[in-house]
Amino acid sequence: MTLPELPTRRECPHLPPSGYDELRADGPLTRVRLPDGRPAWLVTGYAEARALLADPRLSSDRSHPDFPVPARPGGGRPRPAFLGTLIGTDPPAHDRQRRLLAARFTARRAAALRPWIRRVVDERIDRMTATGRSADLVADFALPVPSTVICGLLGVPYDDHAFFEEQARLRLDPEHGPDAMQRLTEYLTDLLRRKEKRPGDGLLDELLADGTVDRATVLSLALVLLVAGHGSSANMIALGALAALTRPDLAAALRDTRARPAATEELLRHLSVVTIAPRRATADITVAGRTVHIDDAVLVGLAAADHDPGYVEAPERLDPGRTVRGHLAFGHGIHQCLGQSLARVELDLAYEALFTRLPTLRLAVPVDRLPVRHGLLAELPVAW
Repeated sequence: MTLPELPTRRECPHLPPSGYDELRADGPLTRVRLPDGRPAWLVTGYAEARALLADPRLSSDRSHPDFPVPARPGGGRPRPAFLGTLIGTDPPAHDRQRRLLAARFTARRAAALRPWIRRVVDERIDRMTATGRSADLVADFALPVPSTVICGLLGVPYDDHAFFEEQARLRLDPEHGPDAMQRLTEYLTDLLRRKEKRPGDGLLDELLADGTVDRATVLSLALVLLVAGHGSSANMIALGALAALTRPDLAAALRDTRARPAATEELLRHLSVVTIAPRRATADITVAGRTVHIDDAVLVGLAAADHDPGYVEAPERLDPGRTVRGHLAFGHGIHQCLGQSLARVELDLAYEALFTRLPTLRLAVPVDRLPVRHGLLAELPVAW
Protein backbone atom coordinates (compact mmCIF):
# COMPACT_ATOMS: atom_id res chain seq x y z
CA MET A 1 0.00 0.00 0.00
CA THR A 2 1.30 3.42 -0.94
CA LEU A 3 1.46 5.69 2.09
CA PRO A 4 0.20 9.28 1.87
CA GLU A 5 2.84 11.99 1.86
CA LEU A 6 3.43 14.07 4.98
CA PRO A 7 1.51 17.35 4.56
CA THR A 8 4.03 20.19 4.45
CA ARG A 9 2.60 22.79 2.08
CA ARG A 10 0.83 25.76 3.67
CA GLU A 11 -1.81 26.95 1.24
CA CYS A 12 -2.21 30.02 3.45
CA PRO A 13 0.66 31.45 5.52
CA HIS A 14 -1.50 31.79 8.62
CA LEU A 15 -3.00 28.29 8.55
CA PRO A 16 -1.35 24.91 9.18
CA PRO A 17 -0.61 22.71 6.15
CA SER A 18 -3.78 21.26 4.67
CA GLY A 19 -4.33 17.52 4.73
CA TYR A 20 -4.20 16.82 8.46
CA ASP A 21 -7.98 16.53 8.79
CA GLU A 22 -8.10 13.81 6.15
CA LEU A 23 -5.30 11.88 7.85
CA ARG A 24 -6.98 12.28 11.25
CA ALA A 25 -9.93 10.31 9.89
CA ASP A 26 -7.65 7.26 10.07
CA GLY A 27 -7.18 7.81 13.80
CA PRO A 28 -4.91 9.91 16.04
CA LEU A 29 -1.88 8.01 14.70
CA THR A 30 -1.48 7.26 11.02
CA ARG A 31 1.28 6.17 8.67
CA VAL A 32 2.75 8.68 6.23
CA ARG A 33 5.70 8.83 3.86
CA LEU A 34 8.65 11.14 4.47
CA PRO A 35 10.16 13.10 1.55
CA ASP A 36 13.00 10.57 1.39
CA GLY A 37 10.46 7.75 0.99
CA ARG A 38 10.75 6.33 4.51
CA PRO A 39 7.58 5.53 6.46
CA ALA A 40 6.76 7.40 9.65
CA TRP A 41 4.01 7.70 12.22
CA LEU A 42 2.18 11.03 12.18
CA VAL A 43 0.44 11.97 15.42
CA THR A 44 -2.60 14.18 14.86
CA GLY A 45 -4.49 13.63 18.13
CA TYR A 46 -3.99 16.18 20.89
CA ALA A 47 -4.03 13.73 23.82
CA GLU A 48 -1.71 11.32 22.02
CA ALA A 49 0.68 14.10 20.99
CA ARG A 50 0.90 15.45 24.52
CA ALA A 51 1.52 11.97 25.95
CA LEU A 52 4.20 11.08 23.41
CA LEU A 53 6.06 14.39 23.82
CA ALA A 54 6.45 13.48 27.51
CA ASP A 55 7.38 9.83 26.83
CA PRO A 56 11.09 9.10 27.51
CA ARG A 57 10.94 6.25 24.99
CA LEU A 58 10.96 8.81 22.18
CA SER A 59 14.38 10.19 21.33
CA SER A 60 15.33 13.66 20.04
CA ASP A 61 18.90 12.62 19.20
CA ARG A 62 19.35 14.03 15.70
CA SER A 63 22.73 12.38 15.22
CA HIS A 64 21.11 8.94 14.94
CA PRO A 65 20.96 7.73 11.31
CA ASP A 66 17.29 6.73 11.69
CA PHE A 67 16.19 10.10 13.05
CA PRO A 68 13.43 11.50 10.78
CA VAL A 69 13.98 14.77 8.96
CA PRO A 70 10.71 16.25 7.64
CA ALA A 71 10.90 18.55 4.66
CA ARG A 72 11.95 22.03 5.62
CA PRO A 73 13.01 25.18 3.75
CA GLY A 74 16.39 24.57 2.18
CA GLY A 75 16.13 20.79 2.65
CA GLY A 76 18.89 18.57 3.93
CA ARG A 77 19.74 17.12 7.31
CA PRO A 78 20.31 19.26 10.42
CA ARG A 79 23.54 21.24 10.40
CA PRO A 80 26.34 19.78 12.56
CA ALA A 81 26.06 22.68 15.00
CA PHE A 82 22.68 21.37 16.14
CA LEU A 83 23.68 17.75 16.58
CA GLY A 84 24.11 16.90 20.25
CA THR A 85 22.81 20.29 21.36
CA LEU A 86 19.73 20.88 23.52
CA ILE A 87 16.80 20.32 21.14
CA GLY A 88 18.75 17.64 19.28
CA THR A 89 19.84 15.47 22.18
CA ASP A 90 18.52 13.31 25.02
CA PRO A 91 19.17 13.13 28.77
CA PRO A 92 21.58 13.30 30.49
CA ALA A 93 23.35 15.62 28.01
CA HIS A 94 20.13 17.52 27.36
CA ASP A 95 19.52 18.04 31.08
CA ARG A 96 23.03 19.42 31.66
CA GLN A 97 22.69 21.89 28.79
CA ARG A 98 19.20 22.98 29.77
CA ARG A 99 20.32 23.65 33.34
CA LEU A 100 22.94 26.04 31.98
CA LEU A 101 20.20 28.16 30.44
CA ALA A 102 17.07 27.56 32.51
CA ALA A 103 17.71 30.22 35.17
CA ARG A 104 18.19 32.84 32.45
CA PHE A 105 14.82 32.16 30.81
CA THR A 106 12.41 32.02 33.73
CA ALA A 107 9.07 33.85 33.72
CA ARG A 108 10.47 36.20 36.39
CA ARG A 109 13.53 37.04 34.27
CA ALA A 110 11.33 37.64 31.23
CA ALA A 111 9.05 39.94 33.24
CA ALA A 112 12.07 41.91 34.43
CA LEU A 113 13.05 42.47 30.78
CA ARG A 114 9.68 44.02 29.87
CA PRO A 115 10.79 47.68 30.18
CA TRP A 116 13.81 47.07 27.95
CA ILE A 117 11.83 45.05 25.37
CA ARG A 118 9.17 47.78 25.38
CA ARG A 119 11.90 50.30 24.46
CA VAL A 120 13.09 48.00 21.64
CA VAL A 121 9.52 47.75 20.29
CA ASP A 122 8.86 51.49 20.62
CA GLU A 123 12.13 52.36 18.87
CA ARG A 124 11.08 50.23 15.92
CA ILE A 125 7.68 51.91 15.76
CA ASP A 126 9.44 55.30 15.97
CA ARG A 127 11.68 54.39 13.01
CA MET A 128 8.68 53.30 10.96
CA THR A 129 6.67 56.44 11.65
CA ALA A 130 9.68 58.73 11.10
CA THR A 131 10.14 57.52 7.52
CA GLY A 132 6.56 57.91 6.33
CA ARG A 133 3.16 56.31 6.60
CA SER A 134 3.94 52.87 5.19
CA ALA A 135 6.34 50.02 5.91
CA ASP A 136 7.08 46.35 5.42
CA LEU A 137 6.04 44.93 8.76
CA VAL A 138 8.25 41.85 8.31
CA ALA A 139 11.53 43.63 7.52
CA ASP A 140 10.88 46.77 9.59
CA PHE A 141 9.34 45.27 12.71
CA ALA A 142 8.69 41.53 13.02
CA LEU A 143 12.26 40.48 12.26
CA PRO A 144 14.21 43.30 13.98
CA VAL A 145 12.38 43.15 17.32
CA PRO A 146 13.32 39.55 18.30
CA SER A 147 16.70 39.97 16.59
CA THR A 148 17.52 42.99 18.77
CA VAL A 149 16.31 41.15 21.86
CA ILE A 150 18.38 38.02 21.23
CA CYS A 151 21.40 40.18 20.37
CA GLY A 152 21.07 41.96 23.69
CA LEU A 153 20.66 38.74 25.62
CA LEU A 154 23.61 37.02 23.94
CA GLY A 155 25.85 40.05 24.34
CA VAL A 156 26.30 40.85 20.65
CA PRO A 157 27.91 44.32 20.31
CA TYR A 158 25.41 46.94 19.21
CA ASP A 159 27.65 47.94 16.27
CA ASP A 160 27.14 44.45 14.83
CA HIS A 161 23.34 44.55 14.98
CA ALA A 162 22.91 45.51 11.32
CA PHE A 163 24.95 42.50 10.18
CA PHE A 164 23.23 40.21 12.65
CA GLU A 165 19.73 41.32 11.64
CA GLU A 166 20.51 40.95 7.93
CA GLN A 167 21.81 37.40 8.36
CA ALA A 168 18.84 36.54 10.57
CA ARG A 169 16.54 37.77 7.80
CA LEU A 170 18.39 35.83 5.09
CA ARG A 171 18.38 32.72 7.26
CA LEU A 172 14.61 32.40 6.77
CA ASP A 173 15.05 32.41 2.97
CA PRO A 174 15.60 28.85 1.69
CA GLU A 175 17.84 30.07 -1.14
CA HIS A 176 20.15 32.11 1.07
CA GLY A 177 19.59 30.36 4.41
CA PRO A 178 22.59 27.97 4.38
CA ASP A 179 25.06 30.75 3.51
CA ALA A 180 23.54 33.04 6.14
CA MET A 181 23.88 30.31 8.78
CA GLN A 182 27.51 29.83 7.78
CA ARG A 183 28.17 33.55 8.15
CA LEU A 184 26.43 33.60 11.53
CA THR A 185 28.48 30.59 12.66
CA GLU A 186 31.72 32.28 11.60
CA TYR A 187 30.68 35.54 13.23
CA LEU A 188 29.76 33.90 16.55
CA THR A 189 32.95 31.83 16.52
CA ASP A 190 35.00 35.01 16.17
CA LEU A 191 32.86 36.80 18.77
CA LEU A 192 33.47 34.03 21.31
CA ARG A 193 37.25 34.32 20.75
CA ARG A 194 37.02 38.07 21.37
CA LYS A 195 34.92 37.58 24.48
CA GLU A 196 37.41 35.11 25.90
CA LYS A 197 40.07 37.83 25.67
CA ARG A 198 37.82 40.70 26.73
CA PRO A 199 34.64 39.55 28.57
CA GLY A 200 31.53 41.68 28.40
CA ASP A 201 27.90 41.44 29.47
CA GLY A 202 25.59 38.82 28.06
CA LEU A 203 24.64 35.18 28.09
CA LEU A 204 27.65 34.19 25.96
CA ASP A 205 30.00 35.80 28.46
CA GLU A 206 28.26 34.05 31.36
CA LEU A 207 28.53 30.66 29.64
CA LEU A 208 32.21 31.18 28.80
CA ALA A 209 32.90 32.18 32.41
CA ASP A 210 31.07 29.11 33.71
CA GLY A 211 34.22 27.02 33.31
CA THR A 212 32.34 23.78 32.65
CA VAL A 213 31.33 24.52 29.06
CA ASP A 214 33.67 24.37 26.07
CA ARG A 215 33.53 26.97 23.33
CA ALA A 216 32.01 24.56 20.79
CA THR A 217 29.05 23.92 23.09
CA VAL A 218 28.59 27.64 23.73
CA LEU A 219 28.57 28.21 19.96
CA SER A 220 25.99 25.48 19.43
CA LEU A 221 23.76 26.79 22.21
CA ALA A 222 23.97 30.30 20.77
CA LEU A 223 22.92 29.05 17.34
CA VAL A 224 20.04 27.03 18.79
CA LEU A 225 18.80 30.05 20.74
CA LEU A 226 19.01 32.14 17.60
CA VAL A 227 17.24 29.69 15.31
CA ALA A 228 14.64 28.38 17.77
CA GLY A 229 13.80 31.74 19.29
CA HIS A 230 14.25 34.38 16.66
CA GLY A 231 12.52 32.80 13.66
CA SER A 232 9.46 31.58 15.54
CA SER A 233 8.91 34.91 17.30
CA ALA A 234 9.34 36.85 14.06
CA ASN A 235 6.81 34.65 12.26
CA MET A 236 4.34 34.90 15.13
CA ILE A 237 4.56 38.70 15.22
CA ALA A 238 4.03 38.98 11.46
CA LEU A 239 1.31 36.34 11.15
CA GLY A 240 -0.53 37.54 14.25
CA ALA A 241 -0.51 41.06 12.85
CA LEU A 242 -1.79 39.81 9.49
CA ALA A 243 -4.62 37.93 11.18
CA ALA A 244 -5.59 41.03 13.16
CA LEU A 245 -5.47 43.24 10.06
CA THR A 246 -8.15 41.05 8.51
CA ARG A 247 -10.18 40.69 11.73
CA PRO A 248 -11.30 43.94 13.46
CA ASP A 249 -12.48 41.96 16.51
CA LEU A 250 -9.01 40.45 16.91
CA ALA A 251 -7.34 43.85 16.50
CA ALA A 252 -9.64 45.23 19.20
CA ALA A 253 -8.72 42.36 21.53
CA LEU A 254 -5.01 43.02 20.97
CA ARG A 255 -5.53 46.67 21.94
CA ASP A 256 -7.24 45.65 25.17
CA THR A 257 -4.82 44.96 28.03
CA ARG A 258 -7.23 42.50 29.64
CA ALA A 259 -8.20 40.67 26.45
CA ARG A 260 -4.74 40.53 24.83
CA PRO A 261 -3.30 37.55 26.81
CA ALA A 262 -6.16 35.22 25.82
CA ALA A 263 -6.14 36.47 22.23
CA THR A 264 -2.39 35.88 22.01
CA GLU A 265 -2.70 32.31 23.31
CA GLU A 266 -5.43 31.65 20.74
CA LEU A 267 -3.15 33.04 18.03
CA LEU A 268 -0.36 30.72 19.18
CA ARG A 269 -2.73 27.75 19.02
CA HIS A 270 -4.32 28.70 15.73
CA LEU A 271 -1.25 29.77 13.76
CA SER A 272 0.89 26.80 14.80
CA VAL A 273 4.15 28.29 13.52
CA VAL A 274 6.14 25.17 14.47
CA THR A 275 4.36 22.34 12.67
CA ILE A 276 6.22 19.12 13.53
CA ALA A 277 8.29 17.72 16.41
CA PRO A 278 10.28 14.76 15.03
CA ARG A 279 11.25 11.85 17.26
CA ARG A 280 12.61 8.27 17.04
CA ALA A 281 11.23 5.39 19.12
CA THR A 282 13.79 3.67 21.36
CA ALA A 283 11.32 0.95 22.43
CA ASP A 284 7.98 -0.47 21.36
CA ILE A 285 5.11 1.85 22.37
CA THR A 286 1.40 1.18 22.14
CA VAL A 287 -0.67 4.30 21.48
CA ALA A 288 -4.35 4.46 20.53
CA GLY A 289 -4.34 0.79 19.59
CA ARG A 290 -1.30 1.16 17.31
CA THR A 291 2.16 -0.22 18.01
CA VAL A 292 5.10 2.06 17.36
CA HIS A 293 8.15 -0.19 17.04
CA ILE A 294 11.71 0.52 18.11
CA ASP A 295 13.55 2.80 15.61
CA ASP A 296 10.26 3.88 14.00
CA ALA A 297 10.11 7.52 12.95
CA VAL A 298 7.48 9.51 14.84
CA LEU A 299 6.32 12.96 13.78
CA VAL A 300 4.33 14.66 16.51
CA GLY A 301 2.04 17.04 14.66
CA LEU A 302 1.95 20.12 16.88
CA ALA A 303 -0.24 22.02 14.41
CA ALA A 304 -2.51 19.03 13.85
CA ALA A 305 -2.89 18.42 17.59
CA ASP A 306 -3.75 22.05 18.27
CA HIS A 307 -6.45 21.75 15.58
CA ASP A 308 -7.87 18.51 16.95
CA PRO A 309 -11.66 18.82 17.51
CA GLY A 310 -11.16 16.69 20.61
CA TYR A 311 -9.03 19.48 22.08
CA VAL A 312 -11.04 22.59 21.22
CA GLU A 313 -14.44 23.09 19.64
CA ALA A 314 -14.37 24.34 16.05
CA PRO A 315 -10.55 24.45 15.95
CA GLU A 316 -10.54 25.99 12.47
CA ARG A 317 -12.11 29.15 13.92
CA LEU A 318 -9.79 31.81 15.31
CA ASP A 319 -11.69 33.01 18.37
CA PRO A 320 -9.92 35.84 20.28
CA GLY A 321 -12.28 35.33 23.21
CA ARG A 322 -11.51 31.63 23.54
CA THR A 323 -9.64 30.45 26.64
CA VAL A 324 -7.09 27.83 25.58
CA ARG A 325 -4.92 25.91 27.98
CA GLY A 326 -2.15 23.47 27.24
CA HIS A 327 -1.69 24.19 23.52
CA LEU A 328 1.42 22.72 21.93
CA ALA A 329 2.74 25.80 20.14
CA PHE A 330 5.76 25.68 22.47
CA GLY A 331 5.85 21.88 22.57
CA HIS A 332 5.59 19.81 25.73
CA GLY A 333 7.77 17.65 27.94
CA ILE A 334 11.49 18.08 28.54
CA HIS A 335 11.96 19.83 25.19
CA GLN A 336 9.23 22.41 25.75
CA CYS A 337 10.47 25.75 24.46
CA LEU A 338 12.93 27.23 26.94
CA GLY A 339 12.19 30.77 25.80
CA GLN A 340 8.40 30.64 25.89
CA SER A 341 8.12 33.25 28.67
CA LEU A 342 10.37 35.61 26.74
CA ALA A 343 8.39 34.97 23.54
CA ARG A 344 5.11 35.79 25.29
CA VAL A 345 6.53 39.11 26.51
CA GLU A 346 7.75 39.94 22.99
CA LEU A 347 4.37 39.10 21.47
CA ASP A 348 2.42 40.98 24.12
CA LEU A 349 4.44 44.17 23.70
CA ALA A 350 4.65 43.91 19.91
CA TYR A 351 0.90 43.48 19.45
CA GLU A 352 0.13 46.20 21.99
CA ALA A 353 2.39 48.72 20.27
CA LEU A 354 1.21 47.95 16.75
CA PHE A 355 -2.49 48.27 17.48
CA THR A 356 -2.41 51.13 19.99
CA ARG A 357 0.32 53.36 18.55
CA LEU A 358 -0.87 52.74 14.99
CA PRO A 359 -4.69 52.61 15.37
CA THR A 360 -5.23 53.11 11.63
CA LEU A 361 -2.84 50.29 10.67
CA ARG A 362 -4.06 48.49 7.54
CA LEU A 363 -2.85 46.21 4.78
CA ALA A 364 -1.34 48.06 1.82
CA VAL A 365 -2.07 45.22 -0.63
CA PRO A 366 -4.86 42.65 -0.88
CA VAL A 367 -4.30 39.50 1.17
CA ASP A 368 -4.13 37.30 -1.93
CA ARG A 369 -1.24 39.39 -3.26
CA LEU A 370 0.98 39.02 -0.21
CA PRO A 371 4.29 37.42 -1.21
CA VAL A 372 4.60 33.98 0.36
CA ARG A 373 7.75 31.92 -0.14
CA HIS A 374 7.91 28.30 0.93
CA GLY A 375 4.91 28.84 3.20
CA LEU A 376 6.50 31.81 4.97
CA LEU A 377 5.25 35.38 4.81
CA ALA A 378 8.05 37.15 2.94
CA GLU A 379 6.68 40.69 3.22
CA LEU A 380 3.77 42.43 4.92
CA PRO A 381 3.20 45.85 3.32
CA VAL A 382 1.14 48.06 5.61
CA ALA A 383 0.08 51.70 5.87
CA TRP A 384 -1.48 53.89 8.54
